Order: sequence, then structure tokens, then C-alpha cells
Amino acid sequence: MSPTSVPSEIRQPSRVEPSDAQKAFRQAMAHLGAAVNVITTAGPHGRCGITASAVCSVTDAPPTVLVCLNRSSAMRTIFERNRHVCINVLPAEHELLARHFAGLTELPMARRFELPVWDRGEQDVPVLRDALASLQGTIAEMKEVGSHSVMFIEATTIRVRDDGDSLIYFSRAFHRVARTTCVR
Repeated sequence: MSPTSVPSEIRQPSRVEPSDAQKAFRQAMAHLGAAVNVITTAGPHGRCGITASAVCSVTDAPPTVLVCLNRSSAMRTIFERNRHVCINVLPAEHELLARHFAGLTELPMARRFELPVWDRGEQDVPVLRDALASLQGTIAEMKEVGSHSVMFIEATTIRVRDDGDSLIYFSRAFHRVARTTCVR
């Protein structure tokens, strides 16, 4: 080795540790309970899905929802190119499905869609048959914010159940939230 050469292991990029502010922010977000959703797409660029809790209503005129997707996700480009998506709000009994689409199991993407829980929606986008709610629509806009892409989805077909318990993500774990029955 010449005096000016650097061993390859030294030239490898090092992992950047999160700042104290980032750690505090992540801890704070772990305390923000949120509904668990599987966001799906299908089209000429492929079929895929992700588990997401960073999903939020924007407006009802036109019905628009935002979904945050990590920019480093291999699925980001597929969503962007297909443009047609479905936001599937998961009932409590679909924790395993949430784990599959979060990549927490070894079930390959194609096999996830072979499970007998899917219907074909508009533009062949997978729609979870027993979702608490499903919002099919089109990505109207995408914005890059830090480490994430924010997809603004205009919902064109909305289906809602009036029964079932909710699945939420809180304190870095899945939890069932029972639907309360109101006596009127």
C-alpha cells in the first residue's frame, strides 16, 4: 500500500447518528397514536404496498388525504409513476397484514397480494375487502420534505364500514382500539 492510499474500509461512508433533536422528535412521534393503513398501488410500473401511519386528512373539497413515504423506500418510484393508490384503513384483526407490508416478515410482495383479502379496485389497485375504510384515488401532487415524500391523494371512491375495531400504532407497537357503542 502506498503512503497516500487509504484502505477501502476507511473510505466507506459512516452511518450518521441522529442528533439529539431528531431523537427527541422520534420519541415524541412514538407517543402520537395513529391509525395503521396499508397503502397500495398497481399499474404499468408494478404492484406494491406499504404500511403507513403518517396519513392525514387534508380537506373534503375535493376529498384529499396526505400520505408520507420515506424517500429511500424502493416503492416510492412505483407509487409516483403509477399515480393510482388505495388507502386501506386496517381493522384490528389485520395486524399480521400490517407487519407483512411493513417488511417485518419474510413474505414476498407478490405473495402478500395472493392472500384472500383483496378485491380489485379502480385501475386494478388492490382494495382490502374488510378495511374499516378504503379511499381510492390519484396522487395529485408530491412534495419532498426532508427524508420523506408527501403524497397528496384525491379520493374518488370511498368505502366505509360501520363496525370493527381499529388498529393503531402507539409507543412503537400495534394496539387494538375497541369501537364503542353509543346508546342513543
